[in-house]
Amino acid sequence: MTKPDLGRYGAFGHYSMWQKLSPEQLRAIEDLGYGAIWAGGSPAAELSWAEPILEATNTLKLATGIVNIWTADAEPVSESFHRIEKAHPGRFVLGIGVGHPEAHTEYQKPYDALVTYLDKLDEHGVPKDRRVVAALGPRVLKLSADRAAGPHPYLTTPEHTAEARKLIGPDAFIAPEHKVVPTTDPEQARAVGRKALAIYLNLTNYLNSWKRLGFTDDEVAKPGSDRLVDAVVAYGTVDAIAERLNEHLEAGADHVPVQVLTGPDKLVDALAQLAGPLGLK
Repeated sequence: MTKPDLGRYGAFGHYSMWQKLSPEQLRAIEDLGYGAIWAGGSPAAELSWAEPILEATNTLKLATGIVNIWTADAEPVSESFHRIEKAHPGRFVLGIGVGHPEAHTEYQKPYDALVTYLDKLDEHGVPKDRRVVAALGPRVLKLSADRAAGPHPYLTTPEHTAEARKLIGPDAFIAPEHKVVPTTDPEQARAVGRKALAIYLNLTNYLNSWKRLGFTDDEVAKPGSDRLVDAVVAYGTVDAIAERLNEHLEAGADHVPVQVLTGPDKLVDALAQLAGPLGLK
């Protein structure tokens, strides 16, 4: 199976944020050498916002991170995939995931529901190598390698990336998201990081993932320890941030979606400052 070719780095943000960027800003991200943008959140199945982004750019690819299987049925999602693929061949990757039990009252047997969803994507002709699965624990990591191109882990560390690579082997595609705060002030960075982490400190799947990585109950309790924040949020000089992000590649990642914790108006400048140290230009 061919791995998705998204380059070494991409830019991650909520799908609504990408809609706020002008065509000129989107092309600037493309010109900086970022291979893809990742649209977070749980967008509706129609994915109607995707085409304008791809129409505004020439080679930039778009991935969802993620479409939630509880809120977007597989059939209309598949129709969206084929519509986008027809208009922009090879430039869209479908990321799907089960979300978390605290957010969805209908949340039952998530692993089985995910398998059923992947079966439906197969039935509707969405290629295995053009989809990724949000995965943290061993069981879903293995499933992502068996039934998709591979995993798209969120809020993890290079140590998690290394363990995932060992678990699923060399052929699967791994794209771990990592957050960035462009400041050399640790207190400021941790304050911004904690704000971004706040919701996840309520969610069992993330708490369990961090504890598998060696964090204690106290460290993952609100508001999150300095060690936890420092592990999942990169800050410092641009060279220090780039060094941290590169650790994912050294650990076996194919591609790292970088989520800069800044507003849309400052995003392109922040990505531009990182592009050189990341070897993109």
